[in-house]
This record gives sequence, structure tokens and C-alpha cells, in this order.
Amino acid sequence: MRIWLDGGLRDLEAARVSVLDHGLTVGDGVFETVKTVQGEPFALTRHLDRLTRSARALGLPDPDHDEVRRACAAVLEANPMPLGRLRITYTGGHGPLGVGRGEHGPTLVVAVGETARRPGSTAVITVPWTRNERGALTGVKTTSYAENVVALARAHEQGASEALFGNTVGRLCEGTGSNVFVVLDGEIHTPPVASGCLPGVTRALAVEWTGAQETDLPLDVLRVADEVFLTSTLRDVQAVHRVDDRQLSGAPGPVTAEAMRVFDERSGQDLDP
Repeated sequence: MRIWLDGGLRDLEAARVSVLDHGLTVGDGVFETVKTVQGEPFALTRHLDRLTRSARALGLPDPDHDEVRRACAAVLEANPMPLGRLRITYTGGHGPLGVGRGEHGPTLVVAVGETARRPGSTAVITVPWTRNERGALTGVKTTSYAENVVALARAHEQGASEALFGNTVGRLCEGTGSNVFVVLDGEIHTPPVASGCLPGVTRALAVEWTGAQETDLPLDVLRVADEVFLTSTLRDVQAVHRVDDRQLSGAPGPVTAEAMRVFDERSGQDLDP
């Protein structure tokens, strides 16, 4: 495997980032995960726009989109695969051991790994921890993912592929790496960005293409919703057949099945919507 590191392709074994990189020592970095299909990235422009918004939220210099695009193209050409997970990581760079940044400039890493299409439906759990809808980094895709690691491990222990969070006021928020949608009386709803959720690229496309409404929802809506589904870069639209101990028989339900169909159709027509 070959990856892009600070200006060029490197063999994986030779690619090295300083142990004093701020992305490692204090989690001072942002990232994007992009689906690739036959060596072509999906929705790359939207991902790069969000990478820039995240970088600005941390006070990092704007990433050079032309450089990132060159890096993505080079990595994909060097590592051909039918379906991939392209990871763009952009950190504060080599710095001191404290919170303050150094002056070496950011680190850019682009790598890709092979993946497989997700099953049509999955199980999820809710967790007792909350998202802070008023935090300094709310809605920012940073490399500080330890909270998600803990929650996802809890989900795997319980035979689920995702963990869902409420926020500090008991409203439905998001998963560790996904956005959540519910169907109520035939209408699709998803928590607004004000709930503290990450504004997912796939979420935005699903809202545009299905007419889903952004609605402030209680966490326990998951106990009464007719259908539940997740969206994310690698899931696309994925039905949920179990939430905690509640079974949703027949998943995907008719509304979710149509959302899946529409997303597959529209995403297949345009790789950079």
C-alpha cells in the first residue's frame, strides 16, 4: 500500500509522522472519510468543504483543496480497489508537548483501505453518555474520537454495529459515525444540526433527495418510530432492524426501502453531487 504524506506518495512502511505531531499528542486534527467506487471518490467536493469548516473551527490553516485532490487521485491510482474507504487526515503538525501549537505547519495524510458494502439492515443500541450540543467543537469532525471508540465497543458487545447518543437535554442526536433518521406516520425526520450532531455529507444528500424534515426529537422516539435508518459515508442508507431490545420487523420498511432506492439511483448518476 502507498499513502500520501506531506507532499508525496510513500510506501506504508516508510511513511512516518512525528511522535510529537499535535494530532497524536492532543488530538489536534480533523479528518474526512470518503467512499470510493472503482477508484473514483464520491461527493469529494462536499467532503473538502467540510474539512475546511472543521479546520477553521480548530484554528488550522485552510487545507489546499488542489493539493488534497492531487493526493486523493495519486493514492487511488496507486491502490486500485472496487470499493474503498479514503481517509484524509489534517493535523496541527509537529508541536510542543503542551496544548500550544508549534510553527512547523499542518500534516496532511491521505490513505485508502478496501471495504465492502454494508448489509441492508443492522442493529443499534442507545448509550447513557451524551453529546454536548453547546461544546466548542460541536458539529466538527475532529480526530478526537475516543468517546466514539468507547461507545462503539459497547455496541459490539451487545451485537450491534452502532451506538446512538442523545444530547444533554434528552433529544435524539447521532451515532458514533452516522446520522439517524426515523419514520413517523410515513414522514421522514432527522435531528437538526442544533441537536449537536455532525452535519453528515450523506445526511445532507438524504435530506435533499428524500424530503426528510429536520425535527427536534426526544431520544425515546426510537421506541415508537415506525422505521429507523442510518446514513453515513460507508453505510449510504441502512435500515435498522433492532434498537436496544426493540425489534423492528420487516426492516427495511417501505419508506426506508424507497429512501435506499432513491439514494442508490441518485448517487449512481453523479459521483460529485
